[in-house]
Amino acid sequence: MGVAQLIHAKICLKRAGFSLDVDLRIPSTGVTVFFGPSGCGKTSLLRCIAGLEKSACGRVEFEDEIWEDDKIWIPAHRRPIGVVFQGAHLFAHLSVRGNLEFGWKRLPKANRRDLTSVIELLGIGHLMDRKPDRLSGGEAQRVGIARALALSPRLLLMDEPLSALDHSRKREVLPYLERLRDEAGIPILYVTHSPDEVARLADHLVILENGGVAAQGAFREIQNRMDLPQWIGEEVGLVLEAVIGEVDPVWGLARADFPGGRLWARDRGLPVGKRTRLKVLARDVSLSVVPPGRSSIQNVLAGWVEALGEDEHPALVLVRVELGGSALLARVSRRAVHEMGIAVGVSVWVQVKTVALAE
Repeated sequence: MGVAQLIHAKICLKRAGFSLDVDLRIPSTGVTVFFGPSGCGKTSLLRCIAGLEKSACGRVEFEDEIWEDDKIWIPAHRRPIGVVFQGAHLFAHLSVRGNLEFGWKRLPKANRRDLTSVIELLGIGHLMDRKPDRLSGGEAQRVGIARALALSPRLLLMDEPLSALDHSRKREVLPYLERLRDEAGIPILYVTHSPDEVARLADHLVILENGGVAAQGAFREIQNRMDLPQWIGEEVGLVLEAVIGEVDPVWGLARADFPGGRLWARDRGLPVGKRTRLKVLARDVSLSVVPPGRSSIQNVLAGWVEALGEDEHPALVLVRVELGGSALLARVSRRAVHEMGIAVGVSVWVQVKTVALAE
């Protein structure tokens, strides 16, 4: 059974040196990520859905409501949305509490959500009396997200919310975005050009290129495609949905279990039973057609070759290996593929040198 549709957006924009022409059907659950390089149309698309920009022609439907067509135009302030931009854009003269209550108090009492749950979800209870100039970048962005949620939106739109933060602040905020995805119960449209954020957050993926849609669908399905040039490069790999099955405090390791196998990774403090994602880069995966002997590489899985694809250099081949419910991608030299007889259907052993819990 397919996922119910939340939004149908058929949008065309034409500006000097830029055009956007898309036809999207966005599902009603999880995080839908708009992904692509700068200038591909991600933010323009989000702004059109939000009602912050009017398309030259097109139609935007939300559930059973028409927000835009050739006769109807619902402005942004009348759409049931919350918007989070690259910067938090907090009111400098108000405390964190004042920022949260600014729009919340203007809602009809029947539409006001409990702010306590929002405050707890974003972990900002200890910040309520501070002014914005006393917040770190990560704290300010969490307050900005909480302020958007305080408006009781039925849809949350986020335009590169981490792009203004350094690496440590991004790592601070990302767990809260995961909690937002898993606990808030609000569908999210999320714009980014970061593969790491895609790996961490995406349930559904829309890849934009030159103002058009290169691919759209469930993240797991899109990441398995080998015909998308966006996936080719040094960071190419696959993401596995996993559960922490065991923690080994002696060696500082955690075992992540997934359909078709298990992998050991560095312990990041996640408890047994916690759902997580594993990011395994193709450069960290090697293949063997015979059972490997004793080796420093202790993550070894059995599988079979499902597909071969081109890599960024003609000397290299990408090999997708099916593990029995999950898949991994290996970067192998074309000569090795020839000499080892690697082809679709061949049984192989996969050796994984490095596994990263997506963080």
